[in-house]
Amino acid sequence: MAQVLGAPELYAFTGGTPPTVQELRDRYQRQVAGPLPPGRTEGWLNWVIRQHEDQRPVGTVQATITPDPAGLRAAVAWVVGAQWQRHGIATEAALALVSWLNDHGVTTITAAIHPGHAASAAVARRVGLVPTAERADDEIVWRNVH
Repeated sequence: MAQVLGAPELYAFTGGTPPTVQELRDRYQRQVAGPLPPGRTEGWLNWVIRQHEDQRPVGTVQATITPDPAGLRAAVAWVVGAQWQRHGIATEAALALVSWLNDHGVTTITAAIHPGHAASAAVARRVGLVPTAERADDEIVWRNVH
């Protein structure tokens, strides 16, 4: 995954720098550590996107699940390595993620997208999210239509 996430251009809209192998190892160990500590109500779901042909990793999708008065809420995100972009991979993976969330009782799905990130906005639109007037830092919050 360090190679997949290693292109500096992936961080143009989100900030930060490509993670090192050790940083990824540490992140993944935290993500698979087990049950949440008492008092924590959110959950994290993380998947590696793999190519159909050879199962080579090409990106990730993730969802942070929290309780909501209307049901469950998920904040979603996706990233596809630079060399695999513009092939519909992010859309296919995000559609699968949203479908899985819908099948598991999530009622509200959001994504925070930088206003200049046209590719991510296109993916959000394709999975049924619409931009709102809400902002998260400098990003537009996109939400599913109920």
